[in-house]
Amino acid sequence: MATESRHVTEHIDRPARVVYEYASDPANLAHWAPGLGSSVRLEDGRWLVDVPGGGGQAEVVFVPRNDFGVLDHEVLLPGGEIVYVPFRVLADGDRAEVVFTVRRAAGMTDDEFDRDAAAVAADLATLKRILES
Repeated sequence: MATESRHVTEHIDRPARVVYEYASDPANLAHWAPGLGSSVRLEDGRWLVDVPGGGGQAEVVFVPRNDFGVLDHEVLLPGGEIVYVPFRVLADGDRAEVVFTVRRAAGMTDDEFDRDAAAVAADLATLKRILES
């Protein structure tokens, strides 16, 4: 069964390498992606975030650093579910385009899917604001 996906993008007036360096550091997640969680911390070599609403801790695992702008990551939720998140930083001349793929989870309503995409768009707008200031 195919998963429905929606690509959420944002252009950032900074070089792609600068955007990648900032966004690839899990310590920065709480600043630009509060929807994922707060209180990002490194414990025993693992990046942990507190899940919103007191849902426990999730672990975020990024792909190894690379020269291609790939920031794909997995979020290991407290219940054991693993959510794979495709995320890219692309060069667009002297600026960057970030592309985040939102995937519809099983049983997710249209409204929930729209809210997920809107939350990602807000996070990417925050990333833009931080990096352009």
